[in-house]
Amino acid sequence: MKSPAQIAAAYEAAGTSKTKLSFSKTFLLGIMAGAFIALGGLGSQIASVCAPDASTARVISSVVFPIGLFMVLVGGAELFTGNCLIIIPVLSKKATVAGMLRNWLIVYLGNMVGGFIIALLANFSHTYSFAGGALAEAVVSTAVAKSNISFAEGLLKGILCNILVCMAVWCSFAAEEAAGKVLTLWLPVMLFIIGGFEHCVANMYFIPAGIIASTVYGVPADGLSIFGFFVTNLIPVTIGNIIGGSLCVGAAYYMAYLKD
Repeated sequence: MKSPAQIAAAYEAAGTSKTKLSFSKTFLLGIMAGAFIALGGLGSQIASVCAPDASTARVISSVVFPIGLFMVLVGGAELFTGNCLIIIPVLSKKATVAGMLRNWLIVYLGNMVGGFIIALLANFSHTYSFAGGALAEAVVSTAVAKSNISFAEGLLKGILCNILVCMAVWCSFAAEEAAGKVLTLWLPVMLFIIGGFEHCVANMYFIPAGIIASTVYGVPADGLSIFGFFVTNLIPVTIGNIIGGSLCVGAAYYMAYLKD
C-alpha cells in the first residue's frame, strides 16, 4: 500500500497527464464516466425503492451507488468531481491552470451527455415501471427535491460530497490491486450517499431522469424544471464540489505532502 506522500506523488503525475489528453479522448472518457455514475445512481434507486423507511433506503443506496465510481476508476474514465484533484499538479507547477480548466470544461460537458443518455435509456426502456411504477414516482420525487434546494444548501452539500468523493479517489491510489481499490473507494462514497450530499455529475442523471419520467409515466412533478436543474441545483452544487475537492482535499494534501 502506498503512503500518503506516495499517493500525492502518484496523483501529481496522473493529474498532469489528464491535462494533456486530446479533446476527443477527454470528451469520450467524460461521457463514459457520466454514464457509469448514472448507472450507479439508477441501480441505487432500483435497490432502495421498496425499502420500508428513508434510513434503510439510504443505506441500501449507499451500498449500490459506489459501483459507478468503481467503473470510473478501475475501468478508466474522466469524472469532473474526481478531477478537482488536478489542483495538486497545478500547485506544484507540473500542470497549468489553463490545462486544468480545459479538462474540467470538457469532462463536465461529457459527464452531462453520459448522464442524459442513461436517463433516456432508463425511461424509454421502461426500467422505471419496476414495482408497479413506484420507481418512476421515486425518480420524479428525487428530481423535484433536488431542483428546489436553496443555494446555500446546494453549496454546502456539494462541499461535503466532494470531500468524500475526492477522498475515495485519493484512497484508491493507495491500493495496487483492484480488490484494494474497490474497498478504499467504496467506504467514502457510502458515507456521501448516507449523508444525502449533492454530487453535480450524479444530478446530471437524477434530474433529467425525473423530468423525462414525469412525461413518460405521467407522474406529477410540481416545481420540476430545466431552470431548477441548471440554475437552482447545478450551479451551487458544482461550486461546492470544486471547493470540497480542490481546496479541502487537493490543496490540503499538496500543502501537507508536496510543498517544501
